[in-house]
Amino acid sequence: MVMASLFGLSAPIDIDIHFNGQEQRKQIEAKVDKDKREKYPLYFDGETVAGKINIRVRDNKKVEHNGIKVEFVGSIEMFYDRGNHYEFRTIQQELAVPGELRNNADFDFEFKNIEKQYESYHGINVKLRYFVRVTILRRMADVVKEQDIWVHSYVMPPDGNNSIKMEVGIEDCLHIEFEYNKSRYHLKDVIVGKIYFLLVRIKVKHMELSIIRRETTGAPPNQYNESETITKFEIMDGAPVRGETIPIRLFLGGFELTPTFRDVNMKFSARYYLNLVLVDEENRRYFKQQEITIFRRQVDDEIVEPAKIHAV
Repeated sequence: MVMASLFGLSAPIDIDIHFNGQEQRKQIEAKVDKDKREKYPLYFDGETVAGKINIRVRDNKKVEHNGIKVEFVGSIEMFYDRGNHYEFRTIQQELAVPGELRNNADFDFEFKNIEKQYESYHGINVKLRYFVRVTILRRMADVVKEQDIWVHSYVMPPDGNNSIKMEVGIEDCLHIEFEYNKSRYHLKDVIVGKIYFLLVRIKVKHMELSIIRRETTGAPPNQYNESETITKFEIMDGAPVRGETIPIRLFLGGFELTPTFRDVNMKFSARYYLNLVLVDEENRRYFKQQEITIFRRQVDDEIVEPAKIHAV
C-alpha cells in the first residue's frame, strides 16, 4: 500500500461497512493472531445479513471506477496455503455501474435468509470465515474492504448417546476398565465417569485426564495434524490397589471449546479426545485416548456471556 501511494496508484477512498443492529448483537471475541483478539457480531444459519456501506472520497478527488459490488462470502483459509482461499459460498450484489465517484456515497445491502452451513472457526492451521466484501473495480488496482461476522451453528448429533466402556492394560502388569457416561456432550455439559483397577502390579505414581483437540487440515500427501491440550488435571495421586474405583467429574463450561468439526468441505476437521494417562514411579507413561463429540445447543448461547473462542 505504501509503495502504491509513492507512485500514485492507491485510490483516495475509504470504505466502512456497518451491520444493521450491530450494537445490540452479541459479540464473540476471537483470537485472530498470536497476540491479537477481535470481536465480531454473532449471526446464525438462515439469518439475514444487512447493513450500510459508506464510501468516502478523500481530498475531493475524482475517482473513476468500473463498478462497485458487495459480496457475502464463506471462506476456508489454510495457513500453509496462504495464496489460495476456498470460497464455499459467494453471493454478489451490484451497487453501482461504471462511472465516477466525486463525493461520499452510501449504499444499503441485504443478503436475505442466507445459509451459513458451518460454524466459524479460527484454529492452528485453518480459519473458517464469513464476511461481507465490498469491491470498487478499477483499471489499475481494485479497492477492497472486508468485514467479518461470527456464526454459531446448532447441529445436533444423531440420536443415541451410548456410554463409553473400555478395558485397557499391560499383560500381567496392569488391567483397568474405564467408563464415561456418554459419548456426546454439549459445550456446558459435565463428563461423568469411573475408573476401575482390576489388576495393579506396577507402581503407579499418579493419573491424569486431559481433553485434546486434534486439528487435521488438507489431504494426503499435504495433510497436517496439530494437537493441543485444552485442559489437564490430576484425578489420582498415589498408588491404587486392586478393586479401587476412581470417580471422574469434569465440567466443560469453563473451557474454550468449539463443536466437533468433521471433514468440513473436505478441507479440515477438529475432533476432541479424552486422554487418560497413568505415570509410574519410573515416569513411564501409559495412555488411552477416546474420541468424544461436542455440539452446541441454542441454550448455550442464551445463558452465557459472550464466549471467547480459542484460535491461533
